[in-house]
Order: sequence, then C-alpha cells, then structure tokens
Amino acid sequence: MKIRAIIFDLDNTLIDFVKFKNACVKAAVDAMISEGLSVSKSEAINIVFELYKEYGWDNQKIFDEFLKKTKGLVDYKLLATAITAYRREKTKYMKPYPNVVPTLKKLKSKGIKLAILSDAPRLQAYIRLADLGLLDYFDPIVTLDDTGKRKPHPAPFKKILSELKLKPQEVLMVGDAPQWDIKGAKAVGMKTCLARYGLMDYANAKKVKADYEIEDINKLVKII
Repeated sequence: MKIRAIIFDLDNTLIDFVKFKNACVKAAVDAMISEGLSVSKSEAINIVFELYKEYGWDNQKIFDEFLKKTKGLVDYKLLATAITAYRREKTKYMKPYPNVVPTLKKLKSKGIKLAILSDAPRLQAYIRLADLGLLDYFDPIVTLDDTGKRKPHPAPFKKILSELKLKPQEVLMVGDAPQWDIKGAKAVGMKTCLARYGLMDYANAKKVKADYEIEDINKLVKII
C-alpha cells in the first residue's frame, strides 16, 4: 500500500538532541563554576544528567533542582547565570540535521502528509519545532499531553492515526529509538524506518527490526 503520510519523532530524528543537550549543560555548569560553584565540572555535569533522567529531559526547573542538591538551596545568582549560559548555547546548537529542510520540502511537494509524534510535553515540542524553523511543516503534532502515554504504548500511535485519518499501512514512522518508535509503530501496523544517524540504542536495533533503515534523512524520498 502506498505511503501517504510520514510521522517523525523529534529528538535525535530531526535534531541532534544529545549534542545540543551536552553543549548547553556544559556551558551552564562552566558559568556556575565561574561564579563560585564549588563542585567539579565532571561531577556537576553528571548530577545534572541524573536529574534529567529523574525529572524528565524537558524539565524547566532542572537547575533549581541541581542547586538544591549541591548547595541545599536555590542560589538565584548561580541559577540566572546557568540559565543565561544555557540559552546562549542553545542558539548555536538548535538546528535541524543536515538535509532535514530540503527533504521535508520534497516530501511535501509529493503530497505526503508530515506529522510529529513526540514524548515531550506539548509546549516544549512546539517551542523546539519553532526554534528549528520547522513548525509549519507538520500537522498533526501529537505530544505527551495528548494521551498521557509515552511510546511504545499504542495510545499515542492510535491518536495520530485518527488525526491523519489514514490506515496504519499508509503511514511510515521514522524514529531513532527501536524500543519506542519502531516497536510501538509496528504494534499498530505502521511501516517503520529507523533513523540510524541518531541511533543510541544499538542493542535494541538488533532486536527490533524496522522495515527500512537510513543513514541520512534524504533517503526517505526514495522510500516513498
């Protein structure tokens, strides 16, 4: 059956989220240390990422939690310094992967519907797409707020299918996470494509096989 829509994961599929997050956190930590934070850089970075794992990658109060953990209170001078450094670095790294924009344009020109399925909260997903200059390419955009369930739970996949008004076999899910994007999409009958350029979980890539694998997003044009 012909592919009529492509659903994209967001982080590590349209943007190098790991590179972006690492750069921003390092900048924030360096700034706090320069202002007198008495924690080593490596320890501080580790603490921040452990907090992200605990509170979520889109938590907007992560440096508040970091300061509570390291100083026992929120030092607003250090907090402001961290946030400013983080935002400054964000402008350098908040860019889509190479070939994302031309590929999306080609797909749209062929009449392919483009959608986003993200585990991020709604506002953070929309802001990230706006920062990337990609917001107008996608409709629908389904986020964690729409179902309260994260991939690979079937609820978000069924939700986006209902909004697209298409059969699962007419839809291709593109994502970097085999155990979330690929597994969940396959379970509801979608075609699947692993974005190997953003892959972190190599072990599950061998266990959960996608219908297609690509090393560059521009290969989608040939697939459809």
